[in-house]
Amino acid sequence: MNNAEELKKIVREKYSEIANQSKDQNEASCCGATGCGTVDYAIFADNYTELEGYNADADLGLGCGLPTEFAQIKKGNTVIDLGSGAGNDCFVARALVGENGKVIGVDMTEAMIKKARENADKLGFNNVEFRQGEIEDLPIAGNRADVVVSNCVLNLVPDKQKAFAETFRVLKPGGHFSISDVVLVGELPEGLVKASEMYAGCVSGAIQKVDYLQIIREAGFENITIQKEKAIQVPDEILRDYLSEDEIKAFRNSNTGIFSITVYGDKPAASACCEPGAGCC
Repeated sequence: MNNAEELKKIVREKYSEIANQSKDQNEASCCGATGCGTVDYAIFADNYTELEGYNADADLGLGCGLPTEFAQIKKGNTVIDLGSGAGNDCFVARALVGENGKVIGVDMTEAMIKKARENADKLGFNNVEFRQGEIEDLPIAGNRADVVVSNCVLNLVPDKQKAFAETFRVLKPGGHFSISDVVLVGELPEGLVKASEMYAGCVSGAIQKVDYLQIIREAGFENITIQKEKAIQVPDEILRDYLSEDEIKAFRNSNTGIFSITVYGDKPAASACCEPGAGCC
């Protein structure tokens, strides 16, 4: 479809527009700021409103799960949110880590970082920080986080191997992640694969479920578990922008499935022999 830098440019532009709209505006247009560039709004997003720490100003409806619900976050933890948007998951995580914990949100879109910082300032939080940067090259030191969360973002990252390698790097030994994302079982029609709008909408950037889990294993994670899974149905009115009626019918009759999953993985704890100063490595 496009090379990595072109894909990143598409995502920045789309999500910059989204940052300057309310959730209601995005939902009213069915699928976001322009065209169907944010299909996840109307179709993927779960309801956050009952969760402690929820802040409506930070909720742009961009997720495809509730990773903080499964992330086993504890008081005093340091949590990193990959693709933090306007801060929605960060503020929920902050309620779980408490005043003695720390939450760091990372997003590559300047407009999102600005909005998230404004939201944090309004709430008076001094232990929630937002940094601009890319997930393939996180602006965070290694062995920093107890928990990493992310919500419907890694499917937008062209190099998923680097993304999970960076997730592994910033986690402390014995730390873990809980990530909600979109994956595929079967092949999408060519019209969807080539559509930049569907990439920014979290559909055509998704990869095969089996490949996604293999990338996580190859990054070094253990105890990989799918915590939640749900099938996603893209409405015909969206598909018609990219497929003919015959193509839609064939797609519906195929074995292709689009799924939202929340997946968990552990970074192995450091061996006592290899701790600094142990003298045996």
